[in-house]
Amino acid sequence: MARWLVKSEPGAWSWDDQVRDGVTAWTGVRNYQASNFLKAMKVGDLAFFYHSVDEKRIVGIVEVAREAYPDPTAEDPRWVCPDLKAVRPVPHPVTLAAIKADPRLADLALIKQSRLSVMPIDDQSWDILCGLGGVGP
Repeated sequence: MARWLVKSEPGAWSWDDQVRDGVTAWTGVRNYQASNFLKAMKVGDLAFFYHSVDEKRIVGIVEVAREAYPDPTAEDPRWVCPDLKAVRPVPHPVTLAAIKADPRLADLALIKQSRLSVMPIDDQSWDILCGLGGVGP
């Protein structure tokens, strides 16, 4: 199982919106690298839900419920979206400042490619981030 991080501006789509709707299409990604990551997602993969812009913090965990299909908000069929399902909140949201302060996380794409909206998270970093957020097994 792969692990991911997906970003959303809370004013456009928040963790509360995700929880309210349960399973939703993760639409609107228009970056080739991020789109390729969406295409690589498999049912059952987990992702951190990250509030970008003002908050800059991991606030929840979602699960891939449906693999990528053509994004209904795009005119061009090369853009895709998976369906994501809310799994659980992160008890202690993990801020970008805390992530940057931890040398074990220095190679995360979140730090190195800060504008990327979808990115893989390696298993070791996933475990570290879960620990920082108070997410148990």
